[in-house]
Amino acid sequence: MSMALGIVGLPNVGKSTLFNALTGAGAAVDIYPFTTVDPNVGVVAVPDLRLDRLGELLQPKKLSPARVEFVDIAGLVEGASRGEGLGNQFLARVREVDGIVHVLRSFEGDVAHISGMVDPVRDLEIIQTELAIADLEIVERRIDRLKSAARKGDKSGISEAEALEKVRDLLSAFSLTELRKWVIAEGHHLRGEISLLSTKPVMYVLNIPEACVSEPASAAWVRETIEAVDGEGPVIPMSVKLEGELAGMSRADEEAFRKELNMKSRPIDRLITEGTRLLRLITFYTIKGEETRGWMVKEGTSMLAAAGKIHSDMERGFIKAEVIPCEELFAAKSMAKARESGKVGAEGKEYRLRDGDVVWIHFKV
Repeated sequence: MSMALGIVGLPNVGKSTLFNALTGAGAAVDIYPFTTVDPNVGVVAVPDLRLDRLGELLQPKKLSPARVEFVDIAGLVEGASRGEGLGNQFLARVREVDGIVHVLRSFEGDVAHISGMVDPVRDLEIIQTELAIADLEIVERRIDRLKSAARKGDKSGISEAEALEKVRDLLSAFSLTELRKWVIAEGHHLRGEISLLSTKPVMYVLNIPEACVSEPASAAWVRETIEAVDGEGPVIPMSVKLEGELAGMSRADEEAFRKELNMKSRPIDRLITEGTRLLRLITFYTIKGEETRGWMVKEGTSMLAAAGKIHSDMERGFIKAEVIPCEELFAAKSMAKARESGKVGAEGKEYRLRDGDVVWIHFKV
């Protein structure tokens, strides 16, 4: 099952432009709210220097990076938890993704802000409030059902009801940081039926003016936004419009343009990399025939489950896997020398993949 990051925020903050910059999908962009109604879905190649080094070492005809999924979700407005705008649809889509990329607008311009003036800290609070209210309604309904069942003699849900009452109290107080800490420590008391929007891992894109891209930390609202986020996730300042324009260039022209603008890095690459960290994904590599390929799986994934991600036949007919960390392969300078020195190990289906493993899976059809 693929892991997905949902791009969320108020209308007209740059969500679909960011999605297009990431995916090249050409999703509709307009100055009017709710241009995006049905979610746009795209897969994005993950920047990977290790894969580049594997390509230099092994010289495959095809080098395929790992990919992560992004979903462009309809804009939220204040009152979404009560069904305002596309609120119910928005919230349902957010529940389906594994992590959130929250786009906050800090630029002025011809495109009107839905609230009348630019203030990303206020926009952040609007989104957080709507997610908390939506969670609170679901939690309260679940508590009522569990207590009703307990009165009828089914006591199995009592401990969950007690845990949900703690969640309810934290949501009611909008203590979202404390809620996340509590879920990490005590969330095992909650059943799978509850998917809390307020505790999904989140990162932030601060959409800054193009004039600030050479020194993004100097842009207005950067310090205030970082303080408001309070360590809950990385904050990445970028001009989303500029990134969309650069995405349409050849790599050579893009690099020349970034150099002209004195840009020290590609914020889009940082966004993708931070997104994979947010989802706690690791990368492993397979070498098969003329292709060397990266794959992304959740931390702690077993070799058998990873085999199933590649192909169901591999999972059904799994025999064993040969594994070498890519750094050891780089040190050996060739696959033949790595094998000769005993660096390639044999692992069974319960082996837990580590970031950077290079894998050959043996299976019977």
